[in-house]
Amino acid sequence: MSTQPPAAGQSGTPTLRGRRAIVTGAASGIGAACVERLVAAGAHVVAVDRDRAALDRLVARVDDVTPVVCDLADLDAVDALPGDVDILVNNAGVQHVSPVHEFPPERFSFILRLMLESPFRLARLVLPHMYAQEWGRIVNVSSAHGLRASPFKSAYVSAKHGLEGLSKVIAVEGAPHGVTSNCVNPAYVRTPLVEKQIEAQAQAHGIEPDDVVSTVMLGRVAVKRLIEPWEVADMVAFLCGPASASVSGASFAMDGGWTAQ
Repeated sequence: MSTQPPAAGQSGTPTLRGRRAIVTGAASGIGAACVERLVAAGAHVVAVDRDRAALDRLVARVDDVTPVVCDLADLDAVDALPGDVDILVNNAGVQHVSPVHEFPPERFSFILRLMLESPFRLARLVLPHMYAQEWGRIVNVSSAHGLRASPFKSAYVSAKHGLEGLSKVIAVEGAPHGVTSNCVNPAYVRTPLVEKQIEAQAQAHGIEPDDVVSTVMLGRVAVKRLIEPWEVADMVAFLCGPASASVSGASFAMDGGWTAQ
């Protein structure tokens, strides 16, 4: 099966012309792919990331993007972001690999703040605008770890499980106002975040880095390959479009059969 992105006009792009979106963690990986995909569908995207240089590179290659430098772990800064958007894609995240009894408490708190409290603050910020216009789309980039657990990832797994619950509550509350909320749950995606995990996973499991992808990352996956960022972005775009109006409170596993076993 090809892992190349579809040619322009071949991916069933929904029409998002006139819509305005926020994508967090937008400068690279899944976030950058989502920005490109939503812009291709006609949306204007506010791209939020703490990496100014990477945002500059994104804006240089993608039109109709407003870059915003923001540390999403700073909740006051999150509250100051634009609230007049039609689409919110919560994507920003980090990873820390350590057994629970050695996990730094301050790092645990940071990950929960970035990956659960920040999406809550953003949803709280944008929902009044969505409710007023009786249309809105919230897509949370969760993970297979929002549905399953792995050792050494207590903060990440906790944050993603919490995000799943938050997404469902927003779906229930938002339904009378034309707002949907869903999660996308990929397994390991070929991103800088995953690349940084390889050495940490090798140390945690006591194996060679070359064995991490085949043994740890793909060990429970039936389709033995990493997911490409554009694949996740296509699912996000579908959930933002008109064909998904009745899809809400759902979690879409893109995990190569991991959670089927």
